Amino acid sequence: MSMPSNNNGSANRDPGFLRRTWAMIVKEFVQMRRDRMTFASMMLVPVLQLTLFGYAINTDPRHLPTAVLTRDDGPLTRAVLAALRNTDRFDFRWQVNDPQELDKLIRSGQAQFAVEIPASFERDVRRGDRPAVLVIADATDPVATGTTVASLHGVIDSALRRELRGPDEPVTKTTAPFDITVQNRYNPEGLTQLNIVPGLLGVVLTMTMMMYTALAVTREIERGTMENLLAMPINPVEIMIGKIAPFVLVGFIQMSIILIAARYLFDVPIFGSVWLLIALSTLFAASNLAVGYTFSTVAENQLQAVQMTFFFFLPNFLLSGYAFPFRGMPGWAQAIGEALPLTHFIRIVRGIMLKGNGLADMQMDVLALFIFTLAAMGLALLRFRRTLD
Repeated sequence: MSMPSNNNGSANRDPGFLRRTWAMIVKEFVQMRRDRMTFASMMLVPVLQLTLFGYAINTDPRHLPTAVLTRDDGPLTRAVLAALRNTDRFDFRWQVNDPQELDKLIRSGQAQFAVEIPASFERDVRRGDRPAVLVIADATDPVATGTTVASLHGVIDSALRRELRGPDEPVTKTTAPFDITVQNRYNPEGLTQLNIVPGLLGVVLTMTMMMYTALAVTREIERGTMENLLAMPINPVEIMIGKIAPFVLVGFIQMSIILIAARYLFDVPIFGSVWLLIALSTLFAASNLAVGYTFSTVAENQLQAVQMTFFFFLPNFLLSGYAFPFRGMPGWAQAIGEALPLTHFIRIVRGIMLKGNGLADMQMDVLALFIFTLAAMGLALLRFRRTLD
C-alpha cells in the first residue's frame, strides 16, 4: 500500500524552495515600489490619521466667538465679562447695541454665543433682586456648546462673590445673586440626530459622487473603450457632462431618501426652503463630481482612483465639523477645513433645516462653495484635455 506524500515536507526539503520564495518576495517589493500611489497611501494614511486625530480633533472647544449686549456698564458687569473671558471659552468679538444684531450673528453662525446683561444689573444684584443674565447658544452642534453652558453659572457666581464685599456681602450668603437664562437655539433639547442627520446629507454625497465619478474615465481606459470615445465627433466638455449627468440623478435620489428619512424617521425639522436646499445640494454634488472626475484623469487604474478619493474624503469628514466641533480645532486645521466644500455645505444644510436661513444668512458659505465648484470643474476640464493629448 502506497503512503500519501507529504507535500509540505517535500517543499521544505526542496533546495529551490527558499530561492523561489525569496524571488517572489523581491518581485512584490519591486512591484510595490513601482506602484507609487499604493505605496504612498500605505505610508501616508497612518501619518494623516495620527496628525488629524492627535492634533486637530478636540471635543472641548475654547475661544468660541461671542457677541455681547450690555445694558449696564457698572463694575459688576465688567467683572462678569472679565470672568467669562478668563475661562478661555469665550472670545468676545462683537459689542452690539440691540437684540436684533445678536439674533443675526447667531442665526448666520458667525457667533456661537451671545451674552446680554440687563439694565440696572448692578443695582438689582446689590439689592438682592436676582437679575437674569441672558445667554444665547447656537446649539446646532450641542457638543461644542454643552460643556461651556454647564460652566456658566459657576464662573459668574465666583466673579460676583469676589466683587460683593463689605456691606454687599450678605447678598451672597444664601443663594446666588443672579439668575442665568440659557436659550439653546435651534436644538434646545441637544438631540444628536438634529446635528448628525443634516450633515449626513453632505457626507453621503461626498463619498458616493466623488468615488463613483473617479472611476468613470479610469474604467473606460482599463476596458479600452476610451479610444472609441475619442474617435467619435465629441469634444471634452460633452464627454465630461455625459459622464457626470447620470450621477447627478443618483445624487437627487440619495438626497430625497435622506431628507424623507430625516423628516419622518428622525423628526428633523426643515424650517427653510426645500427648493433652496435642493439647489445648493446640486451645486455641492457638482463640486464633488468635478473633483472625482479630476481624480479619474490622474489615476492609472481604478484602485488608484479609489485611493485618491479616500485621501480627499478623510480630511473632509474630520475637519468639516461633521464628526467633531469645527471651532475646537487649532487654527491651521480650521484653515484647511475652510478650503473643503463639505465644511460650507454642512453649515448651509444645518442653517436651512434647523434655522430657516435664506441666501442672505449664508452668503459667504454659498460663495465659497460656488468658487470651489468653478475651480474644480476648470481643473477637471484642463486635466481631461491633457489626458486626450
